[in-house]
Amino acid sequence: MKTEIREIRAEDNAAVEKLIRSCLVEFSADHEGTAWADPDLGRFSEVYSAPGSRYWVAADETGRILAGAGIGPMPGLDGVCELQKMYSDRAVRGTGLSHKLMETVLAFAREHYRACYLETLENMIAAQRFYEKYGFRRIRETLGETGHFACDVRYLKEL
Repeated sequence: MKTEIREIRAEDNAAVEKLIRSCLVEFSADHEGTAWADPDLGRFSEVYSAPGSRYWVAADETGRILAGAGIGPMPGLDGVCELQKMYSDRAVRGTGLSHKLMETVLAFAREHYRACYLETLENMIAAQRFYEKYGFRRIRETLGETGHFACDVRYLKEL
């Protein structure tokens, strides 16, 4: 399958929201305190046009969105960004597509920040192993106010 990683476009917003919501249902995270309740969930192309922010999608040759991931600043924490809303369709997990997406995201983060934070859920075991492969280390404390109070696992990576 031929895929393209590119910055999000306005016409991708609904497909990315649908992908994220399906993944959240899969992991029983379709509730308050997770990305499920983010007010900007369907406005990626606008939200990620701000300085220091970007969102990328992986699309197949038909334009179908298979995965996505973003970087945004952590308010009040100079030099720290957050890996945001990294999700992939079940059909492409384990194919290497998420690795290409992560490399793209981290290259951008290194240009703008000194550290990258993320929050996830304890039941997302494969995601945790994936983040650890990229040098994210698990931390106890929550950094900043992401609004994701239900996320019980946090990671930080020095860039």
